[in-house]
Amino acid sequence: MNRPSQKSLKNKPQNKPQDPRAVALSVLYTVLEGGYAAPTLDTALRRAKLESRDAGLCTHLVYGTLRYWYALEPLVTQHIRPNTPPKAKLILMLGAFEKLILETAAHAVVNEYVELAKRDLGKISGVVNAVLRKLEPLEPNSRSRYALSEWLEGEFDVTYGEQSGAVKIALLQPSPLWLWCSDEGIALLEDEGAVVETGHQDIYKVILGQSLASSKAYQHGQVQPINPASFAVTTSLTDALGDVSGKRVLDLAGGNGIKASFLARMGFDVTSIDLDGRKHVQAQKNLERMGLSASFLEVDLTLPLPETVLAAPFVLLDAPCTGTGTLRGHPEIKLRLRPEDQAQLVEIQAKMLENAAAKVEAGGVLVYSVCAISLAEGEQQIAAFLERHPEFASQKIPLELPHIATQHGVYTLPLAGVDGFYIARVVRS
Repeated sequence: MNRPSQKSLKNKPQNKPQDPRAVALSVLYTVLEGGYAAPTLDTALRRAKLESRDAGLCTHLVYGTLRYWYALEPLVTQHIRPNTPPKAKLILMLGAFEKLILETAAHAVVNEYVELAKRDLGKISGVVNAVLRKLEPLEPNSRSRYALSEWLEGEFDVTYGEQSGAVKIALLQPSPLWLWCSDEGIALLEDEGAVVETGHQDIYKVILGQSLASSKAYQHGQVQPINPASFAVTTSLTDALGDVSGKRVLDLAGGNGIKASFLARMGFDVTSIDLDGRKHVQAQKNLERMGLSASFLEVDLTLPLPETVLAAPFVLLDAPCTGTGTLRGHPEIKLRLRPEDQAQLVEIQAKMLENAAAKVEAGGVLVYSVCAISLAEGEQQIAAFLERHPEFASQKIPLELPHIATQHGVYTLPLAGVDGFYIARVVRS
């Protein structure tokens, strides 16, 4: 059997689609080439048509291997040569996760991954056999416990202090399914066999009885996936501000329109603005599913907004960021993110803040948020903004979610499935 190229990850493994480990291997190949785990896995599972139990194992293997990558990689690389084929290393990473983290019986792990290697690697399967047998439990140190780079660990320590350890461990756990649910949505879900558990405000933890897309609750627009921290961004606009029906709000960097849908449900007249017009198509479909509407504009928010975009009493800027508060659901971020990436994003955020502020009416409210936990992207960003703009003043956000309050905003605590967000609300005089 021909050996795969040692220089590229482009030749994806061809295995039986009913094998969850083979599907997981294929997904990881794509992610390491630059793909995103969630859509890549969703596509792979649809094509593979795995049974529910196997789909669950495949999902656990993909996300778990990515979450624990920094802890497992040193254990694997010490036993292989630098020119080991990428596919062999990935098989070993999957096997290491299943053996050391999931604690599947060692003989079963070796058998499963040797068979997988034989189909794709031929004689190199002997390397997989030897290495998996050698792997010993993780040494108790910071890298093995938290599976973070030294730089990222420091970012969490500075922001969360004494609670940092609990936060870093929590981000290694699987993400629950969070759904905003109406009363009708809860009833429909439970009729279809779902388990609906109380969460935060109108956001519930849900264990589905069938796929979300096929549920009547979703099709009828009575449920919407959203993390409680993300939902808190939208409620931060309206807290203690009375009736907002018909009032204009600019939803800046609105992306796929999830926040726009909740703003529209609150009664706002929503204009959602983003550079990527393709996201607007998805956003409009989602709003239609929920029986809501909004206007959409395709604008580069790093440049001054055109005069046709009128100032509004409410402006929400959910700025592009490193995403470090979402490592639980997007663990591939850990493999890619560098300090210089954060520095570039801080500059972009500052430009967007300037342009957002220019569209806030006198007496109006500007909410700034990022799904990141660093001081540079959150508290320091707003502190610098307020120094440049004395006409704005920060306003306290009474947040129901567990959080750490700062001088100008709050950091949600990413525990128990909640993401880490920074949220600040400033008011123009």
